[in-house]
Amino acid sequence: MSAVIQPGQVPGKATAAPVTASGTRLAVRRFRRNKLAVVGLGVVVFFFLFCFAGPLVYSTDQTHTLLDQVNLAPSGSHWLGTDAVGHDVLGRLMYGGKVSLIVGLAAGVLATVIGTLWGAVAGYAGGWVDAVMMRVVDAGIAIPALFILLVVSAITTPDLTGLVVILGFVSWLVPSRLIRAETLSLKNRDYVLTLRAIGGTHGRAIIRHILPNSVSTIIVAATFQIADAILLVAYVSYLGLGVQPPSTDWGGMLSAGLTAAYSGYWWLIIPPGLAIILVVWAFNAIGDGLRDAFDVRGRG
Repeated sequence: MSAVIQPGQVPGKATAAPVTASGTRLAVRRFRRNKLAVVGLGVVVFFFLFCFAGPLVYSTDQTHTLLDQVNLAPSGSHWLGTDAVGHDVLGRLMYGGKVSLIVGLAAGVLATVIGTLWGAVAGYAGGWVDAVMMRVVDAGIAIPALFILLVVSAITTPDLTGLVVILGFVSWLVPSRLIRAETLSLKNRDYVLTLRAIGGTHGRAIIRHILPNSVSTIIVAATFQIADAILLVAYVSYLGLGVQPPSTDWGGMLSAGLTAAYSGYWWLIIPPGLAIILVVWAFNAIGDGLRDAFDVRGRG
């Protein structure tokens, strides 16, 4: 057997290596040297613990209206104050963050899966199949994802599952181009040509060789897609077209608190705004760190 074959370099993007045991250890060491990526990972872990474990420690009522506790300033009883219907803002931040993270994570993964399959098939098939499939991608990229999301959300009021599906189907285009470029560099490798020579099917070539050798690119793409999905959820919810009350997310909290913020109730808008900024930045920092960690051009 020859040494591990590295995917060819694609102009304009990092060259990623297959994920092997030794390659993973090297990638982890390179990732740990990227201080911003490590901080980003810490921020993501913190928010997941904050949103999913926090309510077990800091229990609040996020269902009933409490008119005697409306717009209270931060205090020992309510660390981040209360909102216009008496909900504890810190508890609301946990509750809304859980929705934002679940939808963002699920939509980002769905978009990456769709884009990976589409790009792998297009790149491997080549010819007119590739041309037609990538023209579909080009046409989709020409239409802003936010515009499509707003139109669909205006037509129908999506629940969490519907929001995940909509986000996934408007966000898969960029990953598909990345995976297609990776596939173009892999399909003419010796191990793929050998498989085809001994009668292996196209599906086996893609599943057993193309996709495993594209794992690093897929992981990096997924990280950025999760960040984009969280931001898109915030956009849509801010405009009142996201999850509906009594459910909420960070974008919905921003929308609900905007008017009150003009009255000096800063605690209704700053916490969810900071949460969105920090989480989106953190996932982007992790994505940058993973891209550098898997980039074989920087390895000694």
